[in-house]
Amino acid sequence: MAIEITVPSAGESVTEARIARWMKKSGEAVKVDEPILELETDKASLEIAAPAAGVLTVTVEAGQIVKIGQVIGSVDPSGKATVAPAQATVEKKADPKGEAKADVKLSPAARAMVADSGLDAAKVSASGPAGLVTKDDVLKHQSAPAPAANGTAKPEPTRPAKSDGPRETRQPMSMIRRRIAERLLESQNTTATLTTFNEVDLSAAMDLRAKYNEKFEKKHGVKLGFMSIFAKASVVALKAFPLVNARLDGGDVVLQNFYDIGMAVSTEKGLMVPVVRNVDAMGFAEIEKEIGAVAKRARDGKITPADMTGGTFTITNGGIFGSMLSTPILNPPQAAILGMHSIQKRAVVVNDEIVIRPMMYLALSYDHRLIDGREAVQFLVRIKECVESPERMLFDI
Repeated sequence: MAIEITVPSAGESVTEARIARWMKKSGEAVKVDEPILELETDKASLEIAAPAAGVLTVTVEAGQIVKIGQVIGSVDPSGKATVAPAQATVEKKADPKGEAKADVKLSPAARAMVADSGLDAAKVSASGPAGLVTKDDVLKHQSAPAPAANGTAKPEPTRPAKSDGPRETRQPMSMIRRRIAERLLESQNTTATLTTFNEVDLSAAMDLRAKYNEKFEKKHGVKLGFMSIFAKASVVALKAFPLVNARLDGGDVVLQNFYDIGMAVSTEKGLMVPVVRNVDAMGFAEIEKEIGAVAKRARDGKITPADMTGGTFTITNGGIFGSMLSTPILNPPQAAILGMHSIQKRAVVVNDEIVIRPMMYLALSYDHRLIDGREAVQFLVRIKECVESPERMLFDI
C-alpha cells in the first residue's frame, strides 16, 4: 500500500508552502529517509525525506503553492522503478560542460551556472565564506575580459555584442522574499521609526584582536570577530536601558529580561535573521561559534522557523558589503535594531591633535512610540564606550 507524502507543519502561523523542486522523479526508486523534495515557506527552506523505501509518485509538480497537510505524492514500497536515478542523468549531462572539482566549493546557484556554461570552476575567484564560489563570482568571471596571447587583457569591444536572448525574463518571487517584503512594509507602516547615529573608534578593539586573536583561535577554534564584541556591548547597553529590549503588546509594554539577539545574515534567498539565544550568559568564543553555526545553516538553506523567532534585539552589519551609512528597518515586534558599517581610516581630533583612526558609523533605528530620543542616544553612546574600552565589558561598568 502506498504511503502518502504530505506537507508538514513548518512552524507557527505558516499555512502554505511552495514546492521549490523535486530531487527525485516520479517513477524513481527512493530510499527511506532520503531527501526527495525541497519546500519553501515564507520563513525557511525545508528538505522532506522519503517516509519509506519504494517508488515515488509525484502528484503536485514543482512551483506549485500547497497547503500544510496537503498530499503531494506517495511512495509505494512494492512498486517497480520505471525511471533511472536522476542523479546519474544530471552527472552525465553536467560533466562534459562545466568542471566542478571536488576541492572547489560552490553554492547551488553557482554549481548550476558552471554546469550550464562549461566553465572551469577552479579558475573562478571565490568571495564567499571559507572559499565558497557564489553566483556573483561566476557572473563576474564571465564578464571579465579574456586574456590575450601575451598574457595581457584584451581591450573591451567598442560596441557591446548584441544579445540573442530575451530583453526581459520573469520568474515568481520566492516565498521567503515575498515574506521579507511584507515584513519590511509592515514595519514601515506600523512603527514610528526614527534613527540616531554615532561613530566609534575601533583602535582598542583592533588592538585587542591583534594581541589575542592567535591564542584565541588556537584555543577555541574560531577567530575573534567584531560581531561578538558588538553583541556583548549591546547586552551591556540593553541592561542599562531596558526599554530598548522591550516590545509593545497592544497597550502594554513587555519588558524582556533575557537577551536573544538576532544576527542578520545575507543569503542567496534573501536576508534572514537567525537568533543567538542568551547572549548575556555567553563568552566571546561561544558567541562567535553560535554566530558561525546559525549563519551556516541560513546560507545552506537548513535554517528553521524556530531559529528565527523570539529575538529581542537585532544587529545587522552592512559594512561587510562596503556600506558606509544606512538606516536599518525594524524587525517587529522588536523595538530597536543596531546597524554596523564599514571601517574606514579617518582624521579625527584626539586630545586636541589630529590623528588617523579606524572609524565606524553606527546607526540605531528604534520605535519612537516606546523609546524616546534621549534613551536611544544614550544607548548608542553606551555601546560606543564599551567598544572603545573593551575592558568595560569584562568588569560590567
